[in-house]
Amino acid sequence: MLILNKTTGVFSKPSKRKIYEYLRSFNFHPGKTFLHKLVLGIETSCDDTAAAVVDDTGNVLGEAIHSQTEVHLKTGGIIPPVAQQLHRENIQRIVQEALSVSQVCPSELSAIATTIKPGLALSLGVGLSFSLQLVDQLKKPFIPIHHMEAHALTIRLTNKVEFPFLVLLISGGHCLLALVRGVSDFLLLGKSLDIAPGDMLDKVARRLSLIKHPECSTMSGGKAIEHLAKQGNKLHFDFKPPMQRAKNCDFSFTGLQHVVDKTIAQKEKEEGIEKGQILSSAADIAAAVQHITACHVAKRTHRAILFCKQRDLLPQSNAVLVVSGGVASNLYIRKTLEIVTNATQCTLMCPPPRLCTDNGIMIAWNGIERLRAGLGILYNTEGIRYEPKCPLGVDISKEVGAAAIKVPRLKMNI
Repeated sequence: MLILNKTTGVFSKPSKRKIYEYLRSFNFHPGKTFLHKLVLGIETSCDDTAAAVVDDTGNVLGEAIHSQTEVHLKTGGIIPPVAQQLHRENIQRIVQEALSVSQVCPSELSAIATTIKPGLALSLGVGLSFSLQLVDQLKKPFIPIHHMEAHALTIRLTNKVEFPFLVLLISGGHCLLALVRGVSDFLLLGKSLDIAPGDMLDKVARRLSLIKHPECSTMSGGKAIEHLAKQGNKLHFDFKPPMQRAKNCDFSFTGLQHVVDKTIAQKEKEEGIEKGQILSSAADIAAAVQHITACHVAKRTHRAILFCKQRDLLPQSNAVLVVSGGVASNLYIRKTLEIVTNATQCTLMCPPPRLCTDNGIMIAWNGIERLRAGLGILYNTEGIRYEPKCPLGVDISKEVGAAAIKVPRLKMNI
């Protein structure tokens, strides 16, 4: 049990009596025993407070999550100090709920795994502070988790996927392509040079004031774009795909966002409406920006597959492309990637939508994977720090660019 000191905003260590009361607060079935290793996963890297207990056979014994989406929708984006305070207010309840549902006594845990990189510094700090005190109180090993590694490995919880495989991680905070050769063995093929696709779609949604649209008022920006795009004509606006001349696997979305912003301003002028009102062409803009985003992501992914096969990093047939992260739930983008995998004799695999977004299950599972492999298990947490920015694996993106692989044109008929 950790007690939040309201004045200082930090967690203080409670007395042994209060720890005893905390442990007794769980409702357990008498005589219940666990034959498998159990990991508690804690996730606070951005705006979701999440926890889960997973065993080494992949059974999710209990989970809990507190989403901050509604709060951040009202403010037009994530404000780090607000996210931090909401994590502080909810983390103890969420961890206790996950443990209670799992019917696992904290003393039965094999380890505690927590996201410590990358993410929002203030958010990461809450999860790490809570976890370290829990580790100290329970005398359990600590497994620091790389957020993107957890996303990449989630597919191995839900499906039988062997190494190596290619992973595309696309979300509101990240966009990268990597070859996964082992639990902590990644080759980074390409990444976004500026903002992430989810961030760009959110900004376009805000610029279109979709929160005022009756059909989109409760949706996140990305979901609102996907919903409205179904009603629009993707060819009505001629947005160009980014980085057409660069024969690498890097991504860029800032330029596209600026072009879309200028187009919206121009249409507002033509329609004689003020900024903040809904354009009659909003659905067409949503469809066009979604289409170009999907085509850009698909082309870079296509090149990554060709590069890996050329270098014998992936099998020539039945190679697996895993797509995860919040934007992976966009069905239009997923369909463009299906066209790519069909053309390259690959299999497209995605975790269930609820495991594509941030959650405690993926952190606990990453802990299980590391526990099995004997990697990064800490029995002494002195000096452990969170890292807001942290690359994934070994960066070979320059080698990919030097190969300058030309990608065959595919018809994106969706």
